[in-house]
Amino acid sequence: MPVTAKLSRHFYEVMGDDIANELVNWFNQVDATYQTDLRHLNEVNFTRFDSRLEQRFAEQDLRLDRRFAAFEAKVERRLAGFEAKMEQGLVDLEARMDKRFVDLKAEMDDRFVAVETRLTTLEIQTSQRFAQLEGKMDSGFAQIRSEMTSFKAELIKWMFLFWLGTVATTLAIVQALR
Repeated sequence: MPVTAKLSRHFYEVMGDDIANELVNWFNQVDATYQTDLRHLNEVNFTRFDSRLEQRFAEQDLRLDRRFAAFEAKVERRLAGFEAKMEQGLVDLEARMDKRFVDLKAEMDDRFVAVETRLTTLEIQTSQRFAQLEGKMDSGFAQIRSEMTSFKAELIKWMFLFWLGTVATTLAIVQALR
């Protein structure tokens, strides 16, 4: 939202309405240009951050898919080998295999419980890390907002000082020409 500059009536009388209006319009154009540039810079930075975040999520998904596929292949290989041994066995071998199957099933159950525990731990850690990242992002955005506010105030101060210098110089020239 542009801030309309307001000059004294004396300035209008000395400089003339056209020049004074042109100066006010120029101030407003400079302000609008700075706001547009800042908005564009913020949009570019957010787009870059968003694409990096999406890339990291995709990489994490790919890693998890690879690990699950390897685990499933390993389980499938073990089960296929076990089934082949059971089909080839004799009656007494079949009895021993039944006992071994019970032991193997208990072991697999234990491993599944261990894997589920590890996955739950990983999920909790990931949630905590995302919460930390979100907190860091919030504080970073707050810091950026604070810096932008102070930068804006500093910019307005310097614009006013340059304007005062220009006005003083112009008045001095006008006085010298009289």
